[in-house]
Order: sequence, then structure tokens, then C-alpha cells
Amino acid sequence: MSEKPKLALYWASSCGGCEIAVLGLHEKILNVAEAFDIVFWPCVMDFKYADVEAMDDDSIDVCLFNGAIRNDENARLAHLLRRKSKVMVAFGSCASGGSMPGLANFTDRDAMFDWIYHKSPTTDNPDGIVPMKHTDVPEGDLELPGFWHTVKTLAQVVPVDYFLPGCPPEASSIEMAVNAILTGQLPPPGSVIGPDVTVCDECPREKHEKKIKRFYRPYEIIPDPDTCLLEQGLFCAGIATRSGCGARCPQVGMGCRGCYGPNEGVVDHGAKILTGIASVLDAQTPEEVDAILDTLPDPAGYFYRFHLPDSLLRRRARANGEKIVAPASEAAGEPA
Repeated sequence: MSEKPKLALYWASSCGGCEIAVLGLHEKILNVAEAFDIVFWPCVMDFKYADVEAMDDDSIDVCLFNGAIRNDENARLAHLLRRKSKVMVAFGSCASGGSMPGLANFTDRDAMFDWIYHKSPTTDNPDGIVPMKHTDVPEGDLELPGFWHTVKTLAQVVPVDYFLPGCPPEASSIEMAVNAILTGQLPPPGSVIGPDVTVCDECPREKHEKKIKRFYRPYEIIPDPDTCLLEQGLFCAGIATRSGCGARCPQVGMGCRGCYGPNEGVVDHGAKILTGIASVLDAQTPEEVDAILDTLPDPAGYFYRFHLPDSLLRRRARANGEKIVAPASEAAGEPA
């Protein structure tokens, strides 16, 4: 039997970019293959859930779990891999904070299904068919995973040992995490693996006193290549976002979107970004503040793009006390 530590990787509700980011290690991926026995990575190799179920508990040394928890299948695998793994890493922004899938928490399942399957301009569905959890066919019962009203982070469903944020994590961050795991030089459980400085701290652009009169969309101006983007009226969340990426986006003229999440001790990333932006508005009256914010489309999306499920808000409030009737599996964060 191999004495190598065992590694598992899984992709829940996400775009798959975190899986590709692992390949961003380039030739160093061979070092990972040399150091670990990869016992579960369905994106790359032919593994079955039954293979994992047959493993002894705690037999997997490290699991890199990427993606938010959107449905019963995501939750089932989160619980299964947590039971089988000694160390569970929330890998990427979706697992850490909910990220893009989490923006669905501004609505709910019924409203999404109504739009997607009935009302969208590209929908051709005269019979009004919608996905059902169970469908009887001559061959038997077909089952789809239960689709949740509320997107949750991995840590809201199972205990998480470490967080490796990023959309996706930079190859250097992945390498740092792998080296920390191999050498046993990990931070205390519950920590984010990476530096606790802001993107602004690593950004080489020149910074001056910020006084913003309006915001611009990226297509509206050609920014000065050397000056802070926020000072030029381009939204940048780097003032309130943990670094670890080397400020790659600001260096190519694109404001930080906040994918590495908050720094240590910050309870609500969106509120922290909002506070930072509010502190640099050049306004004396509420009317002037409103006029400036009118030039910032979709502020909720800007401030909570990566961490709505992990915020104090979690999801939108329901009108007139209306309640969400969630399946028991969703309410408990457990598989059905």
C-alpha cells in the first residue's frame, strides 16, 4: 500500500475555474501527483461516489472542496467528504463565501424557476414543464437533486478546517497551501491560508487622497496606467479585500472585485467595502451622495458579489412576512 497522503478534489456549485486553477501549477502539478495519491477527482478521472463511500472514515488526508452548496447532491458530498477527510479546505470563493452562485440569494427558487422555464425571452416551453425531483419513466424512477431556495457556503453545512479563497485561487496560493500541508506548517484551524494584507497594500499604482465625484464603467474611460483606479472613479474593492493575488486585476486596469474576501476580523465583507467606498465620496449632502451612487449600477452586486451567503444579510428579506418553506434537508444543511 502507498504511504503517500491521500488527496480528494470535488466540484460543487461553481463554474469549474478552481479545477482549472489547479492545472495552473503547470509542471508543479507533477509534484502534487508525486506527493499525493489522488483518490477522488471526478472532474479529471473516473471516480464514483461509491468509491468514496467504501473508504474508511478519515482515510483522506486532505480534501479541496470547491463550489457553494446549492442542492441536495452538493450537501450529500460535503457531508460524505467531511466524514472521510482529516482536513477539509474550502477551496475558492464559492466554497468560502458563496460567490456568484450566492447572488441567487437576492431572489428564491420559485422566482428563478418562473423566469427560467416560463418568462425569459429565449424560453420555448408551451407545456410549462419544470424540473421535478422525481419523474416516473418505463425504466424506473428518475431523480434530480433537490434545488435549494438558499445558497450556502461550505462552512454553513459542514465544519471546515481551512479556507483558500480566490476566484479562482492563484497558482501561487495553491502552491503555498500544498507546501503548508506537506510540511505541516499550517495556521490554526479555521484560518485563511494566505497573507492578511489588503489588495491595496500590494498594488503598485500611485495613491493620493481620494475624492470621488462619480463612478465610471470600465468601457467609459481609459484609465491612467499608473494612478489608483478608485481615485479615477473606477470601482475597486481592493481597499477592503484580502490580497494573495498580487493585485493582478488592478495592474491591468480592472478594479478589484473582492474575490479573496475580507481580512481577518471583518464580519461582513460587503459592509466593509461599502464603508471604504463611502469614506472617499466627495459629497456634502445626502443628495450629492445619491447622485454619486446613481453612477454605480447594481451596488448590491458590487458589494456582495462574492460573500452574500456569508454576510450578515445571507439573503433578501421576504415581503410582508412571507416565509420560505424549505425542505428539511436545506434547513438542516444535510442531504435528504
